[in-house]
Amino acid sequence: MPSPGPKSLLTTRCANWAMRILLFPMLALLAGCDTPSPAFRGIPAHRISVGGSDFDIRIKGLRAEAIRTNAQWAPRMAAIAPQGVAAIEAVSGCRVAKLTGDQAMMRARLDCGDGPPPAPRFPLELECEAYEVDTGYGALECRPVP
Repeated sequence: MPSPGPKSLLTTRCANWAMRILLFPMLALLAGCDTPSPAFRGIPAHRISVGGSDFDIRIKGLRAEAIRTNAQWAPRMAAIAPQGVAAIEAVSGCRVAKLTGDQAMMRARLDCGDGPPPAPRFPLELECEAYEVDTGYGALECRPVP
């Protein structure tokens, strides 16, 4: 078998160099996966676990953002949304009026009745179990963790 020519070696070396250059920026981008959106930057996160999912919850006025921080294999929005709603409602003390987003990051509009949302009571940790989640609807049973 003939040895590779100089053009082939140069192409291979350039490709290797380009991949090394791109590796570090890609790793830096992946490191920011649990970073809040620009509207919620600077707001401290409240970490809460609901039904085996861990969330960082940030509240700003009548809006909330939930970022799921644990790894789960192929989660569906129908299974994660009730847990996200329960986490947001537990942290904010308000009802979730509208939920948008996906399995990793959810945004909610809050309905707090007549006044502003009450200040979150922390540290608060809830342990919740989800029932009948296969149909897209389910029930949550939550207990405070001492």
